[in-house]
Amino acid sequence: MTTPIIHPNWARPALSMVDGYSLEMTAKDVDALREAAPLIAPETPIAVTFLPGEEFGSRIAAATLVRQLGFEPMPHFSARRIASAEEFERYLAAVTREAGVRRCFVIAGDPSEPEGPFTDSSALIATGAFERNGITAIGIGGHPEGHPNMTPEQCWQVLAEKCADIEARGMAPLIVTQFAFDAQPVLDWLADLRARGLEAPVRLGVPGPAGIKTLLRFAARCGVGASASVLTKYGISITKLIGSAGPDKLVDTLEQGLTPAHGKVRLHFYPFGGIGKTVAWIDEYARRR
Repeated sequence: MTTPIIHPNWARPALSMVDGYSLEMTAKDVDALREAAPLIAPETPIAVTFLPGEEFGSRIAAATLVRQLGFEPMPHFSARRIASAEEFERYLAAVTREAGVRRCFVIAGDPSEPEGPFTDSSALIATGAFERNGITAIGIGGHPEGHPNMTPEQCWQVLAEKCADIEARGMAPLIVTQFAFDAQPVLDWLADLRARGLEAPVRLGVPGPAGIKTLLRFAARCGVGASASVLTKYGISITKLIGSAGPDKLVDTLEQGLTPAHGKVRLHFYPFGGIGKTVAWIDEYARRR
C-alpha cells in the first residue's frame, strides 16, 4: 500500500535544521499565535493540545484559527480523557468540518484510569473514525528516554504495531518525540528506530526558549532526563538556575549528528516560554544559518 504524503516539505531536503518545523499550542494561545503568525511559514503544522479543563469549543476554535492563518492544524486526541465514543466522534467531525483537519495526533493521556471507553491511543485508531473522516496522517508518540509504564522492548512493539495499523488503514504514521535536553539519546533512539525497519517520518521534540525553572518544571512533569550532566550539555548550570535558556546547543548537536541513514526528520517545538519567543528564536537561528 502506498503511504500518503504527510506534507510537501518532507519531499525536499531541509534548508536548515529548523526548516519545516512544527509547533504546539493550547486553546488559550490563540492571541499569541495571531501575533507570531507573520514569522511562521505558510502550511507550518501546528498541534492543538488536549488539556484538562478546556472546552471542546475552544479547541475547535483554535484549530480553525490555525487553518485561517494559513497553517496546518493537528489536533490532539487524549484517549483516557474522552468520556464517550459519541464525544470522540463529535469532536473529530467538528474539527474536520470547521478547520479542514487532515492530520491528528493521538496519545493515551495522563489519567491512570480512563474517563470513558478508550484506554490508549490504539483504541482510538481501531475505531476507524479517523479514516472515515478523511484523515490522511496520524501522529503517535515516541519516547527516546523511555516510558514510565513500559519496558523499552514494549515501547518498540507498541510503536511498530501502531505504525502498521495506521498504514493498513490507508493513512500515514508520523512519530513525534517527547522533548529532550540531551541530543545523544535521541540520536541513538532514532538509529535504533531505523534499524528495526520503522521508516515513518519523525519530528524530534525540542523545548523552546523559556525560563530555566519553567523548563525544569516541565521536565519533571514529563519524565525528561535533567541531571546535572545533561543540563550542562544543554547549557544550564545546576548551580545557577536563574534566567532563560534556549535550545541552541541541542539543535546544533542534532544537526551535527543526523545523517541520511536517520531518514526523514524534522523538529517539533514545545513553546514552554510562549509561542512568540519560540518563533522569534527559530527565525533568528535560521538567519544565522
